[in-house]
Amino acid sequence: MARIKFGTFLAPVHEPGQNPTLLLQRDLELIEHLDRLGFDEAWFGEHHSAGSEIYASPEIMIAAAAERTQRIKLGTGVTSVSYHNPLWVADRMIMLDHLTRGRAMLGMGPGSLPTDAAMLGLTQVDTRELLAENADIIMRLLRGETVTAKTRTHELHEARLQMAPYSDPLFDVAVAAVASPTGARMAGKLGIGLLSIGATLTADGFDALAHHWGILNEFAEQSGRADQVDRSQWRLVGPFHIAETVEQAYQDVEHGIEFWFKYFQKIAAFPQLDVRGSNKTEMIDFINSSGVGVIGTAEQARDQVQRLVDQSGGFGTLLIQGHDWANPQATKRSFELFAQDVMPYFQGQAQPMIEASERASAVRDKKAEEHIAAVGQMTEKYNAEMGRA
Repeated sequence: MARIKFGTFLAPVHEPGQNPTLLLQRDLELIEHLDRLGFDEAWFGEHHSAGSEIYASPEIMIAAAAERTQRIKLGTGVTSVSYHNPLWVADRMIMLDHLTRGRAMLGMGPGSLPTDAAMLGLTQVDTRELLAENADIIMRLLRGETVTAKTRTHELHEARLQMAPYSDPLFDVAVAAVASPTGARMAGKLGIGLLSIGATLTADGFDALAHHWGILNEFAEQSGRADQVDRSQWRLVGPFHIAETVEQAYQDVEHGIEFWFKYFQKIAAFPQLDVRGSNKTEMIDFINSSGVGVIGTAEQARDQVQRLVDQSGGFGTLLIQGHDWANPQATKRSFELFAQDVMPYFQGQAQPMIEASERASAVRDKKAEEHIAAVGQMTEKYNAEMGRA
């Protein structure tokens, strides 16, 4: 099995009423923690309403996180390109590519919150149509073309970028998908990666994983970009919280799981994420029984990752969805356990150590006898030498 990378996807979802300054700093500290633990990626969302997903600019979060970290890659998860001039999106990403020395990544989407789009006078149909138009323009610009184009919101005249990318080849670019095949079609057509945000949050999303990759390949071939896409560019997002015991994990998430459910059930007009439960017990049971994610132990998390591998046919990166189910200390501990006891099983690190232990165990009795005999022989030799002296 190919090595899977791991990271986090931070919308984020913070309960309103807390100090936003401290929340932003806490999120940046979490990214520092993940960098030290060896996680590969962190993605930051873009939202402008509803009070919980408080990153207005993923690019600013990337710039701040880049100065605090050494190796973790940092992505826009996602830039709502329907809201922006595509020329400036491309230009800002080139700048971030240089500032991070190749650690920036671009995720593109239409914008998930209808309350964001409404403030710009855009309907949900508008945002999806603009995504297709703007994503095409952005990729043409990033690939060095001069673009003249007109959309319903912007007009470009012989537009081109003034800097070449730092990364060679171009930094990672992906388009978001929830449950429908729209994102897969666009990723294939443009020859870019797929960011499956709703990979586990809907039954349809999970069941259609393998189908979506087939659609992506089909459109990549039709567009002459089959050589530009592969499974290493596919990222799946899902929620986890793990602890040393199931009981501890359940206790941890009682801190904040109710608001997370309330946000998707009653605040964010995002019905694709159909999470169910009216009390903490039902909510925890729903996460585990529905296949949405894992609240439990590292062993259960490994099983969930393997289910995703089997269902999808293979992917490049698993992104742990950011949430405030647990308090900051327990959340950091969950990531530590994930790095310690889950990631090695999908990165080729666990099995050699396990096999070495098993080999030593198989010959332990025989080697112990040899050890005792050797000690006895050397003792006799020492006594003999002392006697001669």
